[in-house]
Amino acid sequence: MFSDEIKSLATEVLDLSRAKNLKIATAESCTGGLIIGALTEIAGSSDVVDRGFVTYTNRAKMECLGVSADTLKIDGAVSPEVAIAMTEGAIKYSSANIAVSVTGIAGPDGGTDQKPVGLVHMAAIKRGGNPLHQMHKFGDLGRGAVRQATIIAALKLLKEVI
Repeated sequence: MFSDEIKSLATEVLDLSRAKNLKIATAESCTGGLIIGALTEIAGSSDVVDRGFVTYTNRAKMECLGVSADTLKIDGAVSPEVAIAMTEGAIKYSSANIAVSVTGIAGPDGGTDQKPVGLVHMAAIKRGGNPLHQMHKFGDLGRGAVRQATIIAALKLLKEVI
C-alpha cells in the first residue's frame, strides 16, 4: 500500500520514538489519515502511536483540535497558523508527546493564485516545546503525488523534531 521510502521513514520514526519513549499523534487534513496509516502499517507501532485526528473540514478542525474560527477565517485553513494550531490541538487532546499536522491543497481543484494546488503547510511539536512549521510547494503533481510527497515530508519533519 505504501512505497518502500514511506515504510522506511515510518520505521525510522517509530524506532526513534520508541528509543526516547515518545508517543505520536497526527492531525491531518489533505492526507486524510495517510500519515497515521503509514505509521500503523508497521507491525508493533501500537507502542508508539497514540492516535490520529482526520480533520478535513473547518468544523472538524474547530471541534476536534480547538482551532479557532477566527484563525480559520482570517488565515484560511491552508496556513501556517492553522497547521500550528492543529499540532497544538493534537498534543492537547491526546496523550502523545509529539504531534505532526498537515493542511494543504492536493488538487485537482481548490487552488488560487495565492494558495496554489500543491501548497502544504505542516507543523510538528514536542509536548512543552515550540512548534516547528514548514511550507512545501509541491506543485500541481496530481492529487495522489501531492499526498505522497506530503506523507514523506511529514515523516521527515517528525524525525527532525524527535
